Amino acid sequence: MNDWTSGYVADIGYTYGYYLELNPKRVKLAFLNAGLVAPEFCAACELGFGQGLSANIHAAASVCTWHGTDFNPAQAGFAKDLASVSGASAHLYDEAFDAFAMRDLPDFDYIGLHGIWSWISDENRAVIVEFIRKKLKVGGVLYISYNTMPGWGAFAPMRHLMTEHAEVIGANGAGIVSRINGALDFTDKLLATKPAFSLANPLIDEKIKKIKEQNRHYLAHEYFNRDWHPMHFAEVAKWLEPAKLNYACSANYLEHIDAANFTIEQQTFLKDIIDPLFKETVRDFMVNQQFRKDYWVKGARRLTPLEQAEQLRSQRFILSAYRPDIVMTVKGNFEANLDESIYAPILDALTDLKVHSLSQMEQTLSDKGINFAKLNQALLVLCGLGHVSAVQDDSIIAKAKKTTDKLNTHLLMKARSSSEISYLSSPVTGGGVEVDRFGQLFLLALQLGKKKPEEWVSDVWGVLAIQGQRIVKEGKILESPEQNLAELKEKAANFAEKKLPILKALQIA
Repeated sequence: MNDWTSGYVADIGYTYGYYLELNPKRVKLAFLNAGLVAPEFCAACELGFGQGLSANIHAAASVCTWHGTDFNPAQAGFAKDLASVSGASAHLYDEAFDAFAMRDLPDFDYIGLHGIWSWISDENRAVIVEFIRKKLKVGGVLYISYNTMPGWGAFAPMRHLMTEHAEVIGANGAGIVSRINGALDFTDKLLATKPAFSLANPLIDEKIKKIKEQNRHYLAHEYFNRDWHPMHFAEVAKWLEPAKLNYACSANYLEHIDAANFTIEQQTFLKDIIDPLFKETVRDFMVNQQFRKDYWVKGARRLTPLEQAEQLRSQRFILSAYRPDIVMTVKGNFEANLDESIYAPILDALTDLKVHSLSQMEQTLSDKGINFAKLNQALLVLCGLGHVSAVQDDSIIAKAKKTTDKLNTHLLMKARSSSEISYLSSPVTGGGVEVDRFGQLFLLALQLGKKKPEEWVSDVWGVLAIQGQRIVKEGKILESPEQNLAELKEKAANFAEKKLPILKALQIA
């Protein structure tokens, strides 16, 4: 009998995650920082979209036409429902990569693959590379993320042991969650015997401890597929050669800042490495990289310094975090303090929650000793930390607002019975914004005409009470209605003060 799963876990759904690096809007700032020409995005594609939350959020919040596939029909069905609700231009399928590649598809400005590269066979990798070769436009961008070496070197044998236990020792006919729990219990017992492997790799015990705390749906897809192959950066580069791709830059903005990732001695060492691809390999060794998020481009074109500066100055930004709660630290490979004399004035200039171009901010902050170079780097860091977001053109915002409103209303309604989805779509940023279940329920009450926080509390408690649900606080269930109402009142006040003004500025509320 043909195995349609190709060894990939299919008896348990993937999590409802959102991956901001898939947002094409983020490409522009990363490319400008690297001095590269970024394309305008009209047609985009996501391969292996999971539950399709990212694909739908990006389709709703843009004017791009999106295509994509995920071989799991349950996940594809959920994704298609979201697309139907929003009315966004999203064409999503439940086909394997080879079948999807046979479709009559447009050429794409952007193709995204989050994570799947590490969990598929070489045959499927070859199909994807050929698809990129044929369907990615000249000048088009590929986003690809994957488990990498050397960061996974020490844990790979342990992962092999866990999957072997799940397959060989796990109860016949038991579901994947039961087999995962069995494998983790077995691993605990093994490590308790103090094997030489764990003595030689002392961080293994802590890694297993963290794994046990994670969502079992996530673990099933992360560790328990038949195919699991972390790759060195150079291996991925060789795979992508037939598609005529050039490495552009990291999709993780904080990795653009050497001072947040390398010591002075390491930065000096890296400067002497001329080959850009080999330099990436050396960087991975310096930070013990486990997961790469990269942009590649079909035909890299460099901007002149004047073009780069002009385009950077035209970029627009908005504050996307509550200013008083922002901590002046950045954590790359190590934690560093942000220079308050630079970052505080920039954040203060954005506290009006209006859109500001870099050029406007440069003029506003000219008396603070913050020059163009400092301002540009600070904004990149703040975007990387999620405190600030790049903003789309007004014409795109106006068009996208209709579809994001429809999608968000649907997600708010789902929040009545589930906390699985914790993101909404912003037409301002072109991407997702994290909003927990209570925040979504408060927004739903607001949408229904309840303007005061105490009215939100009443509505939300009605939703919870009718389902017999109670709030969990600090690991304890709040049993009485009075306790739940008090907690909801505190959450509503906090939401009204800190989150709601930002959601209004992002045109979600």
